Amino acid sequence: MKVKDLLKILDEIAAFNMAEQWDNVGLLVGEKNRAVTGILVALDPTDEVMDEALELGADCIITHHPLIFQPLKAIYTDEPLGRLLRRALENEISVIGCHTNLDQAGGGVNDILAESLGLQNCRPLVEATGGAGAGLGFGRVGRFADPLSPEAFIGYLCDFFKLPALRVAGRLPDEITRVAVCGGSGSDLAEAAFAGGAQVYVTGEVKHSTARWAEASGFCIIDAGHFATENPVVESLAEMLQEIFTEKDFAVPVAASATQQNPFVYHQPQS
Repeated sequence: MKVKDLLKILDEIAAFNMAEQWDNVGLLVGEKNRAVTGILVALDPTDEVMDEALELGADCIITHHPLIFQPLKAIYTDEPLGRLLRRALENEISVIGCHTNLDQAGGGVNDILAESLGLQNCRPLVEATGGAGAGLGFGRVGRFADPLSPEAFIGYLCDFFKLPALRVAGRLPDEITRVAVCGGSGSDLAEAAFAGGAQVYVTGEVKHSTARWAEASGFCIIDAGHFATENPVVESLAEMLQEIFTEKDFAVPVAASATQQNPFVYHQPQS
């Protein structure tokens, strides 16, 4: 399999033309005609992911957040981005980004988040534009088969996201059935979640002004963080690619990053 074959498969999973205009997706480092012998999937392009790829012998890294996001005016190899670019080039590792196209796709970031949480009958909070097809777009809103109490819901989310605590703005409903989610930075979709009939909205990077709006509107928003709400797609994408490779008889191993962790940790005062 060559990089161009992998790009075609990824385009079928999450079409690159679904990405927002400000985004940067697709092949960011490498050559389309280079062979692919091993793939590592991760959320962020970091030194630890590069180390993991080299240890595994993977010559292609697929990340959700793109390695090159803004146009580069200079590359300083003693700084984080320049160092990663140098390591990728020196070790002939291809780097591919699947960002807002994977956010909106069926089976992408938001579908996996909603399904993993057990939400049913889901639909996008904001439909994809440009004739991308029904059921695609940012965020999801759906229902639990059985309602949860506030205490059970918070405990369930903490277990799922592997977090010791959650930031909650607004009052939790007495009984929770209809929930909206958006992986990553979803503060701007809070009003869409409210208008879509959700009782609670689970996302990351909630703005202070959005939290105040939720309080005043009688709505509840839970901030579980950017990493925790997006990372479930990493293992899912790796499994999806491996299944497709098996069907196509491509003998290329795919691994989900086992080393990358949430950059935020909780510190509690010692008694």
